[in-house]
Amino acid sequence: MTSETLASPLSDENRVRLRAVSTATLTTALFKRGFHNVCVQGVLPVNPTAARMVGEAYTLRYIPAREDLDHIGVFSDRGHPQRRGVEEIPAEHVMVIDSRKDARAASAGGILITRMMMRGVAGVVTDGGFRDTPDLQTLDFPCYAARPSAPTNLIHHHAVDLNVPIACGDVAVYPGDIVVGDGEGVVVIPAHLANQIAEEAAAMTVFEDWVDGQVRAGRSTFGLYPPDEATRLAFDAWKDSLAGKGAGS
Repeated sequence: MTSETLASPLSDENRVRLRAVSTATLTTALFKRGFHNVCVQGVLPVNPTAARMVGEAYTLRYIPAREDLDHIGVFSDRGHPQRRGVEEIPAEHVMVIDSRKDARAASAGGILITRMMMRGVAGVVTDGGFRDTPDLQTLDFPCYAARPSAPTNLIHHHAVDLNVPIACGDVAVYPGDIVVGDGEGVVVIPAHLANQIAEEAAAMTVFEDWVDGQVRAGRSTFGLYPPDEATRLAFDAWKDSLAGKGAGS
């Protein structure tokens, strides 16, 4: 695929917005639009203190390994999909790996993941495992996996495809979809909805932060979350007061 094919419709402004909203809020925004299966199942951040992850999906697909094809010599082949993908994934994209939810062998390890970090990649997700996780835990680079896995991928995985539709953690991922990760997990946003979802989720976050303040002040959630008409008016008045302060500063 060409870089033109991979170009994202996500605006720079909305890319920034997505770094500031939670995956929980994103799943709600997508649920309102009828999308129920968007949260990659069974994956957690290797380094929970790493930066949040936002980027276009660039996919790698594995099938089960076969002994006559998957031997240590394949890593010398520059056409090997895993090795090629590490060198070809565009900056600000997320490598999403379909490992068939099989963590018996690693999907990738510290050297390849560090190479992607140095190339400006936005993060990496697998529904299998990563090796070298003690090293990955020291990187300020978003990595999501089911669990640590020391054995080389060749034992159970055969890399076959780059940048094709895949399944990762029971979620359909298409090249160019927007992948967002935080401390709770990973959400996949269909590319054509990314800007709308980013704007809606940012607005939802402002409201939810205001609601949190109301709850901490002792208010009941009834009529507050979800809001009734009085709450909507109170929230709008609060926003207007903030806008007024900004204009007067």
